[in-house]
Amino acid sequence: MENIIALAKRRGFFYPSSEIYGGLANTWDFGHYGVLLKNNLRDWWVKNVVQDREDIYLVDSSVILNPKVWQASGHVTGFNDALVECRKCHNRTRADHLIEDKLNKKVEGLPVEELAKIIKTNKLKCPKCGSTDLTDPKRFNLLFETHIGIVEESKSSAYLRGELAQGIFMNFKQVTDSMRVKFPFGIASQGICFRNEITLGQGVFRTLQFDLMEFEYFIREQDWEKTYDYWKETMWKMALELGLAKEKMRWREHEAFERSHYSKKTMDIEYQYPFGWKEMWGLAYRTDFDLKNHMKNSGADLAYRDPKTGEKFVPHVIEPTFGLSRLLITMVVNAYHEEEVNGKTRTVLKIKPFLAPVKCAVFPLQKDDKLKKAAHEIFKNLKTKMSCEFDDSGNIGQMYRRQDEIGTPCCVTIDYQTLEDKKVTVRDRDSMKQQRVDVSKLEEYINLKIKS
Repeated sequence: MENIIALAKRRGFFYPSSEIYGGLANTWDFGHYGVLLKNNLRDWWVKNVVQDREDIYLVDSSVILNPKVWQASGHVTGFNDALVECRKCHNRTRADHLIEDKLNKKVEGLPVEELAKIIKTNKLKCPKCGSTDLTDPKRFNLLFETHIGIVEESKSSAYLRGELAQGIFMNFKQVTDSMRVKFPFGIASQGICFRNEITLGQGVFRTLQFDLMEFEYFIREQDWEKTYDYWKETMWKMALELGLAKEKMRWREHEAFERSHYSKKTMDIEYQYPFGWKEMWGLAYRTDFDLKNHMKNSGADLAYRDPKTGEKFVPHVIEPTFGLSRLLITMVVNAYHEEEVNGKTRTVLKIKPFLAPVKCAVFPLQKDDKLKKAAHEIFKNLKTKMSCEFDDSGNIGQMYRRQDEIGTPCCVTIDYQTLEDKKVTVRDRDSMKQQRVDVSKLEEYINLKIKS
């Protein structure tokens, strides 16, 4: 994992935030290639769950909602984790993660008394200094509290959103009125959320600020099991479409004590990271918990009326959740390969070509003005059609290696023969095989590679 994070920093996928001031735990910034990859993953998700369907609609709600929303949803009282503090070095960590990392046992959601008993019985140590002198676990809320107002005396408390779902429920009535929806249907959202995490994550795997993509699919209660199975199968197919290794993924159902307060059934697609099996995506059956609570607390009518029969009812909800920041590091981990080539180690990100941050790179074979000019003309034409880079900063081997670490599927080299026959050498990232391609057919050739 250290090698993967080092590559991500070296090649501009993500960096520790505020690093010149010593950084800030669980905060990271995305660099150029990280932003491109994240955008590609986001666009792929929108295409899959919205554009290719006729029953899911987009909303983008405010990051700050009326605090009554979070009170009604149960997050103010029920959105908690348990932490322990080392009395020697004062390091804080989540009690359940400490136990899971040391004992390989899922305990998230257990009462603090049981967590304390497990820690004491097994004499678990502080992950930072190794001391066994740990405090008893204490509950803390994951919501980030903020204040609205410019005058100290008139400020009112509010929260940064901890999930996208509540913004979706707040817009349920507006969407059903404005979009003329046909039941069943979904409302999707993508954006930034915040959670007061205290556990040090692995890169952007677990952060205070993170990107989520999720949707609520509204159904009749009697249809929840078949709808749940449908989305379970669909999410698995989506993961395979990304090129994620089948043997490194599994479904795991939450035990009753793990489930969130709103869930009747929750399952995770877990991925086998270098630091163990961890949640990648989640699938929850939220029943009618949210809409009914918001109806009760706001007085608004959030029931759905069937336009044909006139029947009125409160829908139940299936919720597929996709962490975008977490998916990015999953893609990097999954794509990371080290290979021996001619006695040297080649590091390459074998990302699916259609998701790669850069689709092709163009090089002059040597630092010659004629070659550079010809290469730049080809680059200028390609960059208007796809994400493309020009490089003449080193020898051909060095430029290949840089693009391998970025995950670029195709490298195009312009040599002296190009000036005569108008053909270039295209080198494939994964096989390293080279092929001569006519300049007039280069765009078509690369596009076929990207789509294959």
